[in-house]
Amino acid sequence: MDFLNRSPEVISIVVALGIGLLIGLERERRKGEGPGRSPAGLRTFAAASLAGAVSVMVGGKGLLTLVTAGIMVLTATAYLRSKSDDPGLTSETALILTVLLGGLATQRPVLAAGVAVILAILLASRAASHDFVRTVLSDNEVKDGLIFAAATLVVLPLLPNQPVGPFGALNPRAIWIIVILVMAIGAVGHVSVRLLGARGGLAISGFASGFVSSTATIGAMGARTRSAPELLGAATAGATLSTVATIVQLFAVLAATNLSTLQSLLVPLLCAGAAATIYGAIFTLKGMRETPAAELQPGRAFSLPSAVLLALTLSGVLLLSASLRETFGEIGLVVSAAVAGLVDTHSPAVAAATLAASAKIADSDLFRPGIPT
Repeated sequence: MDFLNRSPEVISIVVALGIGLLIGLERERRKGEGPGRSPAGLRTFAAASLAGAVSVMVGGKGLLTLVTAGIMVLTATAYLRSKSDDPGLTSETALILTVLLGGLATQRPVLAAGVAVILAILLASRAASHDFVRTVLSDNEVKDGLIFAAATLVVLPLLPNQPVGPFGALNPRAIWIIVILVMAIGAVGHVSVRLLGARGGLAISGFASGFVSSTATIGAMGARTRSAPELLGAATAGATLSTVATIVQLFAVLAATNLSTLQSLLVPLLCAGAAATIYGAIFTLKGMRETPAAELQPGRAFSLPSAVLLALTLSGVLLLSASLRETFGEIGLVVSAAVAGLVDTHSPAVAAATLAASAKIADSDLFRPGIPT
């Protein structure tokens, strides 16, 4: 161990060799035989990774660039001369990445080893991933996945993370995060239904959706029952468990904002949660014994308009609460929250918490009569 601690170069070489052997082992199994076999296997990948490590040790990043360029030329030549019927570039791309990982191992060996493991897993999951994309996912699910990726990776980073608008009541980034969360919860419910079927999936979907809106979830379960009466038990379980989710959410909000209020409401919350949980469990078991429904057709993973509508509702409540607070004082917040609570309890609750966090209201105002939590 002392020798290794005094010789980081040895560690780098060992990690680089391990990276090449790991990736090369997977590629060797798929190399094939005969004239159409892949030109790169276990030894080639091990040598490529070592070449990357040695090039950095000898000549730094400049030499690594030259070595990588040379490997790219050799790889392109081998690909053009290949007689394989597979037009893919997986092995060629993996070989180039292996060279770079070998170079990375000299500076950040843990990161290089981690990336190598991820690459090996991706390469080994070829059949499973192809089957999943081609036969399991529907066109709508692929589109929804792209929409979610765009909303998370493209739109979210562009939004300002600071109060804007009248009274400084709106935070575009925080509001868009609500949209993303609603889409994510809808996707969780969709996946649950796909994996467990309508009977088991509805219970899980109802619980997950309850964190967004138990009112909307109960309405959706009622609509599901009208179209499929045989799912009455499962839909009832989903509707009931959405109430459990709301109680859990309320418990978490109180714990984060005001422990004294949580202590005073602890017994009612526990009783309500226990009753809803028992009721939901009974109907979940009943739903599992119901006659199986016809095979469900894969639909949309989530509803983007519904997610945006909830975010707009939240924005409206934030503006209304802030304006009434500025105009009428504390009574304005009570009135605005009570009116908004007739539509949805989550929006005014989050709105009041946001205003308290920005010092627009005192924490004690969150728990006055009329504030829907």
